[in-house]
Amino acid sequence: MLGWIVRGLLIVAGFVASWFVAKDAPQFGIMQMAVALFLFVIVVAVLAFWPEQWTHVLSRLHRRR
Repeated sequence: MLGWIVRGLLIVAGFVASWFVAKDAPQFGIMQMAVALFLFVIVVAVLAFWPEQWTHVLSRLHRRR
């Protein structure tokens, strides 16, 4: 299961990295890993702060009643 998540991240990162670096360039793997790390950080940040957003919206709806 974890392998699928990592593979998905690396596929998306490879697609994004190919916009900036040629796939046969020596630094493509480094760029792919940097983009994958950035995507991972974005996903973790969204998951970490998403409940706060919902809590704020739900508490506002509760006050209106």
